[in-house]
Amino acid sequence: MTEAMWRALEPACARLADDASVRAVVVRGAGTDFSAGADISDLRAILKDEDSGHHDGGAVAAGEAALAGLHKPTIAAVEGYCLGGAWQIAAASDIRLASSDATFGITPAKIGIVYPTAGIERLVRIAGPATAKYLLFSGDFVDAERARVLGLVQAVHPAETFWDEVDTFVQRLAARSQLSIQAMKDIVDTVVSSGTGETGAGDLQAASNHWQHLMATTGDAQTGIGAFLAKQTPEFTWNGGPGTSRRSAEHGAKEGVHADTGAGIRTAPDTDAGRGVMSEP
Repeated sequence: MTEAMWRALEPACARLADDASVRAVVVRGAGTDFSAGADISDLRAILKDEDSGHHDGGAVAAGEAALAGLHKPTIAAVEGYCLGGAWQIAAASDIRLASSDATFGITPAKIGIVYPTAGIERLVRIAGPATAKYLLFSGDFVDAERARVLGLVQAVHPAETFWDEVDTFVQRLAARSQLSIQAMKDIVDTVVSSGTGETGAGDLQAASNHWQHLMATTGDAQTGIGAFLAKQTPEFTWNGGPGTSRRSAEHGAKEGVHADTGAGIRTAPDTDAGRGVMSEP
């Protein structure tokens, strides 16, 4: 991924965040690999923070932050190689699904660089400190099943049926209550980022208050409960609107969504319910 590609993540995320027809976002590679990571020949420009002058984040940090900040569910669908900076994009997604032919490698020690702290922090939270050190120190490649055991991915599917499995899973998410999904994403992320102290408790209460209010004033709960009692499949319609995530509402800043890793953005309405999921650009 070149600097221009990393820079494209933020506006792509902003567009998807504001598109009410998009209910779930899949991040994937454009070809048979997720991505081989950042363009090494352009690495100094990619990592340079223009404000500080340090090479400690730059376009990489901005891109992954945009993806991690999206209030809609994001799924990294990984086939082939997912190396270096590509892992940071996968890690910034909510859920990671891997093809059985996937290979993961987190490789700063192979080229003598220090990753931006946000990416390291995310790896520690996902896999734990010992596994993070093993992967960062060694730069060893791990196959899909080993990645699942280490906690890097949530599921591994056969290469032959991988995209069918991804489609099925994402369509299932798109059919669920987006009010519930976006609320649970916000609350989980708040628990992870704020900790358990007094400040964390205040942040968590603010998140809960926001979503409890929306639950009481929108129709998803009524739709879901009514369909359950009638033994019918609910047709949820709420998906917020431009800038409706809690954090953007509080801070006046839109949160991001998705882009690809070298990669084709796959989002579009599905055919039977107008729910935004998966199609080629």
